[in-house]
Amino acid sequence: MTYELERRVAVEAVIKACKLCRTVQAAHLAGGVIDKEDKSPVTVADFGAQAVVSDHLAATFPHDPLVGEEDSALLRQPENATLKETVMKHVRLISPHLKDKDIFAAIDRGNAEGGSKGRFWTLDPIDGTKGFLRGDQYAVALALIEEGQVRLGVLGCPSLPLLSLQGQGGSLFVAVRGQGSSMREIDRSEERKISVADITSPSEALFCESFESAHSSHDDMGQIVKLLEVRRPPLRMDSQAKYGILARGDGTVYLRLPTKKAYLEKIWDHAAGCILVEEAGGKVTDLAGRPLDFSQGKTLVKNKGVIATNGKLHEVVLSALQRTLKI
Repeated sequence: MTYELERRVAVEAVIKACKLCRTVQAAHLAGGVIDKEDKSPVTVADFGAQAVVSDHLAATFPHDPLVGEEDSALLRQPENATLKETVMKHVRLISPHLKDKDIFAAIDRGNAEGGSKGRFWTLDPIDGTKGFLRGDQYAVALALIEEGQVRLGVLGCPSLPLLSLQGQGGSLFVAVRGQGSSMREIDRSEERKISVADITSPSEALFCESFESAHSSHDDMGQIVKLLEVRRPPLRMDSQAKYGILARGDGTVYLRLPTKKAYLEKIWDHAAGCILVEEAGGKVTDLAGRPLDFSQGKTLVKNKGVIATNGKLHEVVLSALQRTLKI
């Protein structure tokens, strides 16, 4: 199966979401953020991006379930009426035909559970919400999963320049299983194939980690880079944009090291990035060297942590990591 239709529709959906996110970010919305029960922030753009992606997918694939990060419960609360109206306004700038009830339904269409049977999409409407709020890196991450395997991934990074880590512009990454990974500017249609860095010495590698210390252990990362005699300081960046720079060869290693034993990674935080790196020639596993298992519902319950590399450094980095963490 070539997935040509799925690829085109997914790219269109992510571009729509990226446009909404840029508009929301430019508006500097006061009161446009609320806290969920886990104290993580959710914004107008989180709700809006999920609505436009969900609606766009449903128009072509009405029977495909969607596993999304958000639902409309917070928007329906009377105290969040202003936030709701702002979400509706920004969604209709992208999809003018949608009424309030359609927007609620599109958001809540993301309440599927996933699993090992059939096919479904998984979406993080804004991966890296804190980065989005700071004006730093964030991503719209969409992936198609069939029979527990990621088949297609699209990653929109509106703040990530195309050719470097500095400057203006935005990058959009696409990968289809067996067809390689590609990159383009969000606002242009020309694509080019990308591949991971051809680096065989850890000392030359650029290691990437989460900006937030609550998401990945910076102390453990420090021990690992010291053990491997890495010369370059780690790059701290929000969101799955780290997978993007690894896939195109700017970064070499991405480690997500658990800070809490009970924490379970969410599938929407890794599905698009995982296939992007793998199709660019890299390797992605958990800290025990096992492939990420997307067949268990909304979480990677059978995995602990994530290590993504250019492939050539995977075993040496994995060994150093296991020595440091005493796995």
